[in-house]
Amino acid sequence: MTLDRRSLLIAAAGAAAAQEPASAQPPPGRDPSGDAPTPDQQRRMAWWHDAKFGMFIHFGLYAAHGRHEWAMENEAIPVAEYQRFTAGFNPAPGAPRTWARLAKAAGMKYMVLTSKHHEGFCNWDTKFTNYNAVQYGPRRDIIKEYVEAARAEGLRVGFYYSLMDWHHPDGARCATDEAARRRFVDYTHGLIRELLTNYGKIDVLWYDVSWPLDAAGWESEKMNRMVFALQPDIIVNNRNRLAGDFSTPEQTIKAEAGGRAWESCMTLNDSWGYQKADDNWKSPRTVIRNLITCAQGGGNYLLNIGPQPDGGIPPESARILTEVGAWMARNGDTIYGADVCQPHTSVYANFTRKGNTLYMHVHFWPEGGDVAISGLKQKVLSAKVLKTGQALGVAQDGFRTHITGLPEAAPDAPVTVIALDCDGAPEQDTLNVRNNKPRAAVGI
Repeated sequence: MTLDRRSLLIAAAGAAAAQEPASAQPPPGRDPSGDAPTPDQQRRMAWWHDAKFGMFIHFGLYAAHGRHEWAMENEAIPVAEYQRFTAGFNPAPGAPRTWARLAKAAGMKYMVLTSKHHEGFCNWDTKFTNYNAVQYGPRRDIIKEYVEAARAEGLRVGFYYSLMDWHHPDGARCATDEAARRRFVDYTHGLIRELLTNYGKIDVLWYDVSWPLDAAGWESEKMNRMVFALQPDIIVNNRNRLAGDFSTPEQTIKAEAGGRAWESCMTLNDSWGYQKADDNWKSPRTVIRNLITCAQGGGNYLLNIGPQPDGGIPPESARILTEVGAWMARNGDTIYGADVCQPHTSVYANFTRKGNTLYMHVHFWPEGGDVAISGLKQKVLSAKVLKTGQALGVAQDGFRTHITGLPEAAPDAPVTVIALDCDGAPEQDTLNVRNNKPRAAVGI
């Protein structure tokens, strides 16, 4: 790395930032409490709420190391030693197009790629450091290839950006040295400015790991004002210590209170980056159930792949997402644009809804040709198997909605959807069943 050259560029970035108009207003997004969405935030996020399903891509030098994306930190690998992995980081031309085609085939609507992970290596032609994909490794601008690939498949484009940086000499010392903080914050803002200036319209900025500074230290409000000035339609997450537009539960599905937007990000195995030995893969059924659960709670599902050092997709990732995509081709309309769904309790199914239509996603097909929903308050006008259109019988007694006439074998795999048209937005009251169903009386 040429430190003198970088220092000059950081100084230029600081001068450019100093010319930005001062503002006492917070950046666009949620109201100052972080709770109620503003009209502008609702406008910017309309597509995202409809999309429900996106592809996360962790791709950096850790792919060439092949152990784990946190190995530089967890194994205390010195900077000079870690830099040698650039020799094995050689994505083939066209690799991003393969990622985008798989994302589209899987039913995903947007993509988010690591522009810079914690290791500090930049996947684009940055002028702020020569530790980048044009100077090392592929010697090409991977971000440019990725943006073009996503757009060619009609997918929305997102950038992941790690604030934490193990490679930069000021990445840790900025916590205790004001001169280092000034340099590193100017460097960070400069990199983000490049990303949001050089590649056309960008839809998502996904910050990560704000260690070791707080929002004031990162100058996060100024950062977000710059972001929205450059990309007025973009949405940003909450990991630069501001509320942002959406929350990011990681490796778990957790709906936010008060209607706040949220997105669960998860791995397909146990690793974000490529790790050859990690064979703990989620099944297509698990992926589909997770996606349904996210849609049911009003959230999105950002599912990760970790490409190999040549940019190839691990075969198991491709197999799983191809199977998920086949299911989405048949059932995607039950996911995209789904409303928050209050019915949720079943031991063999979960639910989504659109308006007054309740979709019962049966992941464990019961014997006996029937299923049931406890405590559904609305009258069911009709029911059918979504894949085949087969009409089903419905009986309701105020406590149980009993759906009969199902085929003995599940007509769809790995999850069969039953569509129930109701006379109102479906609600479930299981407590009423528990308290008032007279189970003790024989024959009732």
